[in-house]
Amino acid sequence: MSENIRNTVIRFAIVFGVILILFGVVYARIISLQYTHRDTLEAIVMPRDTVSQCIKATRGNIYDCNGRLMASSVPKYSLHIDTRTENLRKNNGEVFYQYVDSIALGLSQIIGDFTAEQYRQKLVKIYTATQETEQYARLTPKHISYTQKKAIEQLPLINQGQYKSGIIMVELNVRVKPFNSLGGRTIGNIYAETGIGNSGLESQFDSYLQGKDGLAVRQRFANEWGLIPVKPAQNGYDVYSTMDVELLEICEKYLRQQLDTNKAEWGSVILMEVPTGEIKAMCNLDRGSDGKYYEMNNHAVKLVEPGSTFKTFSIMAALDDGKISMEDTVNVTTGGWRYHGKLHEDSHKANATYDIKDAIERSSNIALARIITKHYNHSAELFIDKLNSMHLCDSINFMIPGAHQARIKTVDPNDKVTISNMSYGYYVEFSPLSILTFYNAIANNGKMISPIIVKSVKDGDKIIEQFSSQVITPSICNAKTLQDVRECLHEVVWGDHGTARTAQSDKVSIAGKTGTTQIYEKNKGYNETEYRISFVGYFPEENPQYTCICVIQRPCKGHTGSGKECGLVVRRIAEEVMTHAYEYVIQDGELVLQPKK
Repeated sequence: MSENIRNTVIRFAIVFGVILILFGVVYARIISLQYTHRDTLEAIVMPRDTVSQCIKATRGNIYDCNGRLMASSVPKYSLHIDTRTENLRKNNGEVFYQYVDSIALGLSQIIGDFTAEQYRQKLVKIYTATQETEQYARLTPKHISYTQKKAIEQLPLINQGQYKSGIIMVELNVRVKPFNSLGGRTIGNIYAETGIGNSGLESQFDSYLQGKDGLAVRQRFANEWGLIPVKPAQNGYDVYSTMDVELLEICEKYLRQQLDTNKAEWGSVILMEVPTGEIKAMCNLDRGSDGKYYEMNNHAVKLVEPGSTFKTFSIMAALDDGKISMEDTVNVTTGGWRYHGKLHEDSHKANATYDIKDAIERSSNIALARIITKHYNHSAELFIDKLNSMHLCDSINFMIPGAHQARIKTVDPNDKVTISNMSYGYYVEFSPLSILTFYNAIANNGKMISPIIVKSVKDGDKIIEQFSSQVITPSICNAKTLQDVRECLHEVVWGDHGTARTAQSDKVSIAGKTGTTQIYEKNKGYNETEYRISFVGYFPEENPQYTCICVIQRPCKGHTGSGKECGLVVRRIAEEVMTHAYEYVIQDGELVLQPKK
């Protein structure tokens, strides 16, 4: 081999060897980066090329007992602009001023809350703000719909995307109630920004309704962004309530009519199904500053002094204890009756002798105070013990936040006055729902059951959880006492001197009790000119299907007759409810009441 050829081969081998060594170093480095430093490199690269994005779960719906939608989620958006966007700032705002007029005109036409000129002024003001924090702002207080969002996305410049236009549309959790305010406080609301329930069923069943958010990665491929699902969202479960939209409409209609008439501060109506304890309607209306009535507070579950509706409990206690009989009598006078310095008076003054039925029918404070103080040896403790044995204050584990357990004042053993006031409904506190629950037991042959307002929670057709009433006690009193009490409640409506004669109806028979209570004001005591009035009853009396209570706070002067006001509301509700839900049919030659098919 010649010297030249040998030198060429050597040089080629050296070059090849160097290349091979370099290739080996590069390959080794690749392996090292891939396996040894992978986590470090991903931590650096991921924020630039991928962005984690929450996939919001769809909140579950709330339905009535017939499957009608009472609350649902729909997509709504808040509209913002970030004028700090680089594309809007370059060349002294050339792009911004080129498109501001067309954007302003488009927003005005699509949203319609401001003129095109007003939108332009707003956009320019945000753009020329001296503080960077003011250069990002919301363009309209209104929430825009999905349809409006899609239309806005077609406007000039905005159609180039957020990073070119600075227009940002933030999706919000907006809850829609197809029946507007109907039962609104009972259904409840959610916080718009977080989607968490803050009242009513929305709050109580939030863990079911909310669902679980998912996760996606927003990643860039070839200069384009796309979403890659990592964990799918689990949508919320649906809640099926016991309420009936049609019965709810009936109750609200007549409550609103009465409140418009007597200009009261607020009113509440609850309608319960006797055998099941299911709440079919719960309405609460407060007077707004404009004089109109709105669903604002759930008075149905808040504690109040019951007044004369408590007289039924007092008489039941004395009858069941064997301390009195229906034939016993008590004297009342127009001057009232003074007991340890406390004067007890009747609104219907008379010099008369009443038997037990008269005392309830005429709703005599004097009669009740004299009966209870005498037969319980002037001891509030003995009386309270009997009330507790009737499960009067047993906790109602109701399905709405803020529902309170009934409460009876703790009495000093030396206190000789409280028992007389307690006998006709003072120094005790019950929510309208608690009062209704006890009267429902009277209608239900003595069996007291817990009220419920939700029947089930479902995932599609799959039942996640089911609810039913629980028996608090199979009997609140003995059968004879129950019969006597029901006769008294009949006379309240149908007796010649009954305080609820306006509850009489030729369409449905009603029995129940009125209540009128002076309102206690902190640091002032009882206001003798302001009242809370009520009526609670059941119907049809011969075969009770529903119990209903109406409570009205601070009616205007001249509207303080509880039987006239609240009894009238319950009568109107009873007439329409029975017409709507039940019918009489002939079976074996007899009229039988049955639900409509």
